[in-house]
Amino acid sequence: MLESCAGEAESESAWFLDSGASEECVAGVKAELDRLMEVFLGAFDNRGGRRANVGVVREVFIPEGMIISNAGDEPVIYDLDGFVAPRERMLGDGTLTEFSEWEVAERTEIFGAVAHRFSEYGKSGFRDGEWFEGAGRKTTQFLRTPTGWRMSSMAWDDVR
Repeated sequence: MLESCAGEAESESAWFLDSGASEECVAGVKAELDRLMEVFLGAFDNRGGRRANVGVVREVFIPEGMIISNAGDEPVIYDLDGFVAPRERMLGDGTLTEFSEWEVAERTEIFGAVAHRFSEYGKSGFRDGEWFEGAGRKTTQFLRTPTGWRMSSMAWDDVR
């Protein structure tokens, strides 16, 4: 059975929009959403000879998840396999090395069994042997499922 948080409470960066949530419940849901984002961003880390674990993206998303890059002239919309496969190649074949991506700031809103997170992120690494640094914003939607919280969609845009 799923535990539901009810209540209006505010933490550093999370808003609960229900009524009656305990602080413990608020903290638990927020911690789980934080963990999902950490796992997602950590999937691409190949610093220090570490092997990126991009396949873990499938574990933090629902099977029908959608990931959208809106960093170019037109949105590029991926299903999970379409997103994972090219990144596994780039992070494993030497195209993208010493890469990491991290959250700089975030705002999370939670209502019952749905949540939204707006994140500011940084990234850096070597692409084709040249150092680069970047930043941008991600918007991520979460669902509480029978097996726990999962991401359902994510879209991002890079600072240009």
